[in-house]
Amino acid sequence: MDSVTASVNSASAQLSMIPMLNETNYVTWKENVEIVLGCMDLDLALRKEQPVPTTDDPKTDQIEKWERSNRMCLEIMKRTIPTGFRGSVAESTSAKKFLSEIERYFAKNEKAETSNLLSKLVTMKYKGKGNIREYSIGMSNLAGKLKELKLELSDELLVHLVLISLPPQFRHFVVSYNTQKEKWTLNELYSHCVQEEERVLREKTESAHLASSSNDKKRNRGKDIASGKPKHQLQEKLDKGQPATFVRRVDT
Repeated sequence: MDSVTASVNSASAQLSMIPMLNETNYVTWKENVEIVLGCMDLDLALRKEQPVPTTDDPKTDQIEKWERSNRMCLEIMKRTIPTGFRGSVAESTSAKKFLSEIERYFAKNEKAETSNLLSKLVTMKYKGKGNIREYSIGMSNLAGKLKELKLELSDELLVHLVLISLPPQFRHFVVSYNTQKEKWTLNELYSHCVQEEERVLREKTESAHLASSSNDKKRNRGKDIASGKPKHQLQEKLDKGQPATFVRRVDT
């Protein structure tokens, strides 16, 4: 493999590190663009303004180097931007200005995205269906997306948001946390929520079993009455909660 081929392969490998720009990955896209252009020594146009020649110093070499950097930066950035998206961004002959236009476009979208994510986070309610651990982690993931949009929520606040989103059957669990001095980490919250959900489900199952047993007794009692079967006097008194009186018969 000759040096030219090796250089082309290396450049291709570096360019593949830049993801295709979309509505949700601007921060990652920009970071990768800057890293790749820096590694390829092509980021001059993004770091410095175009050199201005003077009579005493024409700066020919500097201008040529800057123009090459500017041209390559534009080509590489446009290569990772969908064709349909380019119409949303004002064209520019300056790589630095072109990048600023893209940033300005996403800054507007970030505000709307931040509002949507925050609204979703504070209105989420756990309805008792599914896995409570996955639900809690889902809320944490929303907080992670807000952090990417430069709105960071503390773990303590997120713990409270999860707790207030739980249904009424978790009321005592929430009150217990609010009255204790200890503060939970997110991992501790996940663990305690799972334990509490298991307890709630266990109590629900036991209550359903007791209700079913009670209904069975009532049905059986109704069947006896409907069939006209006489009950023993002692059994009737016991059913009614009356004291039973025993009389001993004496033969004469």
